[in-house]
Amino acid sequence: MKKLFSLLLMLTVAIAIVAGCSTNDDSNDSGSSSDKKSDEVFKIGALPDQNAADLSRSMDVLSNYLSEETGLKVEYVPSVDYAALVTAFERGEIDMAWFGGLTGVQARNLVPEAEAFAQRPRDKEFHSIFIAQNSVKADTLADLKGLNFTFGSESSTSGHLMPRYFLTKEGIDPEKDLDGQPNYSGSHDKTYKLVESGAFKAGVLNEAVWEAAVAEKKVDTNKVKVIHTTPSYYDYHWTINEVDDKFGEGTKDDMKKAILAINKDNADLKEFLDLFQTDSFIETKNENYNTIEEVAKELEIIK
Repeated sequence: MKKLFSLLLMLTVAIAIVAGCSTNDDSNDSGSSSDKKSDEVFKIGALPDQNAADLSRSMDVLSNYLSEETGLKVEYVPSVDYAALVTAFERGEIDMAWFGGLTGVQARNLVPEAEAFAQRPRDKEFHSIFIAQNSVKADTLADLKGLNFTFGSESSTSGHLMPRYFLTKEGIDPEKDLDGQPNYSGSHDKTYKLVESGAFKAGVLNEAVWEAAVAEKKVDTNKVKVIHTTPSYYDYHWTINEVDDKFGEGTKDDMKKAILAINKDNADLKEFLDLFQTDSFIETKNENYNTIEEVAKELEIIK
């Protein structure tokens, strides 16, 4: 009887050990799954609205900073054009992006849970700059009638949407009142080069790119002049996708904190800050771009 009792006791202990090992294996598997989440690459994007090489270098600098601040592997993924960035964001291929006012609205219409959370201080009151060749007799928007003209990208807020809106308020229909159909250069730096070269007599671009081009002598102001600065509007901003399910709880908050913590004392970010022409970012919210959406609907650029 004692032998039988001992045998049963040993069998019970053996079963308990096996069950414990099985539980530990399950826990390890669960841990591996969590580790795999943290190994995901967090991908950021930005509007390709200026020189691609300069933008890529600057965004790589930002990626390194975000990696250090959040512990995630962060990588910049270039986009061929504005529409490609919006599409990549919709598909979840881009987790956080630097959008303009219009593209941000488009992206959040496709991904309702996405959040606009940061902008440069200047983006609360942004402007477009209309330019013309110095040899052209154009000093106001009204003088653009009959001239050949270039916008930036069709999806650009400062290079197309708002300039088109202000032209229509001036009584100018870009499809009827210019010399031929308007051109779309694709980026702000190309716009001022097209006007400078004489390919187009006038054009429009965002104020930040224009100011940088003048300061860095990338544009010849003996050939190109400013004829009009628009009223202000909200424009560029960071929008983040719904990332916590993909990377772990708190990821969104960590990224937001990292962006909002950027300041001029971040020496490692100098190249990034110089290109973006800022020394900090401030909070914003989706509702700040309602006017952009209303204008886009009025001009039938979005439905």
